[in-house]
Amino acid sequence: MPVRIATWNINSVRLRMGLVERLVSERAIDVLCLQETKCPDDKFPLSDVRKMGFEHVAMHGQKGYHGVATFSRFPFVTTAKERFADKDDARHLATTFAAGPLEGVTLHNFYVPAGGDEPDPIVNPKFAHKLQFLKELTDWSARIADAPGRILVGDLNIAPAPEDVWNHKQLLKIVSHTPIETEGLDAMRAAGRWVDAVRRHVPHPEKLFSWWSYRAADWDAADRGRRLDHVWMSADVAERSTAVETLRFARGWDRPSDHVPVIVTLG
Repeated sequence: MPVRIATWNINSVRLRMGLVERLVSERAIDVLCLQETKCPDDKFPLSDVRKMGFEHVAMHGQKGYHGVATFSRFPFVTTAKERFADKDDARHLATTFAAGPLEGVTLHNFYVPAGGDEPDPIVNPKFAHKLQFLKELTDWSARIADAPGRILVGDLNIAPAPEDVWNHKQLLKIVSHTPIETEGLDAMRAAGRWVDAVRRHVPHPEKLFSWWSYRAADWDAADRGRRLDHVWMSADVAERSTAVETLRFARGWDRPSDHVPVIVTLG
């Protein structure tokens, strides 16, 4: 049976649990990775998660900020909650599947810092933090590059290619698409020998976005999107991928996140 893995920056899990339930129901999700849950572990709506059929749940949360969570229909063990860039922010969660069609696969769920508005690490500490986080992720990727059975998903807060933004030239000085960020993300992917599973199925030069700002009066008509949400895999797992979906229409749901789910199917 195919396995469907989804990643979604939900922008408050308690506020949008109804949308999570809709996604799981309409798309028959087997493994769901959320970012920006904004919820401490002891306040997480576990009963709602169980009702959706997810018996295996891992969380790494904090009050009001950040936070990642992974739900699965297959058993796993939590193997890491890494700390990056000298902060205790809840931005990473690793789980290794103990049985089922993903047995032996380690899934990394990430929420990379957004970086603020000014792309200058000297005047903007948030941007400096993002660059340090990215550098440490590159070193981390290099250390695990030889390991098979790897999946990395999440809001990486960088749109790497010209086709991943609505206007490449206009966004070159905008945080999430500056050269220092895109080159850094490319270095991280190369260091870990990661395969971009989304672009494996939706190759360049097709435009593809997963985020649209709340600031737009009509996000759909303006269509000023960016592809900030990613699914990467080691080569052996990528070979099992049969399809991807980026659910653009979910941006139009009632009280939506500014991100939409990205789903990959493994055979």
